[in-house]
Amino acid sequence: MLEELKKKVCEENLRLLEGGLVILTEGNVSEMSPDRKYFVIKPSGVEYGDLTPDKMVVVDLRGEVAEGSLKPSSDTPTHLEIYRQFPKIGGIAHTHSPFATIFAQMKKPIPCYGTTHADAFMNEVPVTRSLTEEEIFVDYEINTGKVIAEILDPENGRGILVAGHGPFAFGESAKYAVQYAHIMEKVAMMAILGKYDHPIQDALLKYRHFHRKHGKGEHKYYGQN
Repeated sequence: MLEELKKKVCEENLRLLEGGLVILTEGNVSEMSPDRKYFVIKPSGVEYGDLTPDKMVVVDLRGEVAEGSLKPSSDTPTHLEIYRQFPKIGGIAHTHSPFATIFAQMKKPIPCYGTTHADAFMNEVPVTRSLTEEEIFVDYEINTGKVIAEILDPENGRGILVAGHGPFAFGESAKYAVQYAHIMEKVAMMAILGKYDHPIQDALLKYRHFHRKHGKGEHKYYGQN
């Protein structure tokens, strides 16, 4: 089970590079095991071109390395905090993709102007509050997870901007988290370049585009049964 998970997580980390969401050693992807006893994450400071499944790191829910000879990502405590607090989340992708990171650095949410955004995110992509100095100096990465948890919608939250830092995307697996990271970057780019004045109508946002993909019962009609 863990060997297959290492392969999947390695592939999804490489998708960040292929999609232009990271450079050098930025960013990371993780996925929780089906029994939610472990998660697999990218090793710290290793360039994407050198990643292989055997270099992925297995971490338990105490934050201890269970398998792997390399140090896990420095963002591991952030991932751990999210997995602990949100049992429906099975994958996390963190990038420093340019347009989404611009919003994070401005400490502004990404507004929803159109259906590309609405298909993935039910509302604007929110931004966290800034960390206090104490939160920065003591348990910085854990506190990053905590400020995410303060505003993350447990049912529909698929993306968040950490103020002054960058975007985090979430899904039921690493594959979906990476997909939402790609969409977040695209809608951030369009929001900046378009210079729109008015957000999308609420009915079009929620009751047509978001719920037709992610709703329940008759409200969900996108895709195949």
